[in-house]
Amino acid sequence: MIRNLLALVVVCVCLVRGAGLAAAETPNFVIIYADDLGYGDLGCYGNPTIRTPNLDRMAAEGMRFTQFYSASSVCTPSRAALLTGRLPIRSGMCSDKRRVLFPNSGGGIPASEVTLAEALKEQGYSTGCFGKWHLGHLPQFLPTSNGFDTYFGIPYSNDMDRLNDVGPKGRAAFLDPKVEYWNVPLMQDLEVYERPADQTTITRRYTEHAVDFIKKNKSKPFFVYLPHSLPHVPLFRGKAFENKSARGLYGDVIEEIDWSVGRVLDTLRNEGLAENTCVFFSSDNGPWLIFGEHGGTAGLLKDGKGCTWEGGMREPGIAWWPGKISPGKVSLELASTMDLYTTCISLSGGKIPQDRIVDGVDISPVLFGKGSSPRETMFYYRGTALMAIRHGAWKAHYITQGAYGPDARKREKHDPPLLFNLNHDPSERFNVNSKHPEIIKQIQKIADEHRQQLKAPPSQLEISLKK
Repeated sequence: MIRNLLALVVVCVCLVRGAGLAAAETPNFVIIYADDLGYGDLGCYGNPTIRTPNLDRMAAEGMRFTQFYSASSVCTPSRAALLTGRLPIRSGMCSDKRRVLFPNSGGGIPASEVTLAEALKEQGYSTGCFGKWHLGHLPQFLPTSNGFDTYFGIPYSNDMDRLNDVGPKGRAAFLDPKVEYWNVPLMQDLEVYERPADQTTITRRYTEHAVDFIKKNKSKPFFVYLPHSLPHVPLFRGKAFENKSARGLYGDVIEEIDWSVGRVLDTLRNEGLAENTCVFFSSDNGPWLIFGEHGGTAGLLKDGKGCTWEGGMREPGIAWWPGKISPGKVSLELASTMDLYTTCISLSGGKIPQDRIVDGVDISPVLFGKGSSPRETMFYYRGTALMAIRHGAWKAHYITQGAYGPDARKREKHDPPLLFNLNHDPSERFNVNSKHPEIIKQIQKIADEHRQQLKAPPSQLEISLKK
């Protein structure tokens, strides 16, 4: 009898240890997402005056992508693409009439979409979102209705809910911003926690919530989505970062975000989680150039937020996973935020939805140095219009349009399309369409095939709240 009991105990211990080992081998995921950060705004991407030691170290210890793309040049569509792995036109999260969701919008991310958080929940993950959401502010669209266990953040952009009877009129309020000029709500799950949100402390508080979540869930797999609401204007930073950057207010904001990245990575190291956690840093779109010194830079890339030139959609992309991703790697492989969806689900042991087209591909061969990226093509949409296509090194512009202001009304169609070799000419200065008709023909075939299989649902962005 005693011998049988001892054998049973041994079996139970082995099972427990086995379960613990399996949990330990299931990777954690952290996605840190800036808002309106330009390709040229970080030290490791060539900025001469903004100090980003934590992101620079992250890149030195991991992999830095030089050809990494958001799926859109504005907020709502790009965030939908990240969390669904699908072009925004497939989910109805784009529009030719309203570029993003607003406080008076009645739409949001459809319940039929399978978010990254929902897919990871099926694999036993704890999930937390801390920051700007912008995929719908009504209860059914918020993070806790779309796969996240908990949420702390603002439901849309930090410049919305402007109080027109408070502070100076027009752009003056943005150039000398005060918290009380806006009435943006800060939410905890489904409840308004603070209104207006104190944006001078918002980066720190997002970070603290993310760090606390990591510590509380360190014994099981977790997914942390940390979408900062800055450097979207109006710009705010904490007191510890005031007047610290040589780049001025904008630099102060970026350097606080860099501090946030350092806090997250230090927490993973201190909690013994670093070698089992994949961290990725990027931005939703390029810099908002119309705000001058309050906007960032796309470096050598053309233009910025709101357009389909490279500066609008090519972003910093940094991957970090000690022991898995070899340090100091610079990847020239083509990749996108949509690929994080597919890659994370695959690494978790989950299955990619088979009842729909998923545009993300698994880039783990690139991350682990075992192969090239399966991605060969990027589609550049503005609303529902396919403006350009990149295939390999070549980018064809069928339509070009300015980002904001008077230039935004100038839409020009090109036949033949403008053609650039982005490996030779990332600034898109030299149109070589006359020299490569065969490339134009090849990309046109890709465009035709893409349109044939595209089924676009009605736009969620065009739904207004009923009065």
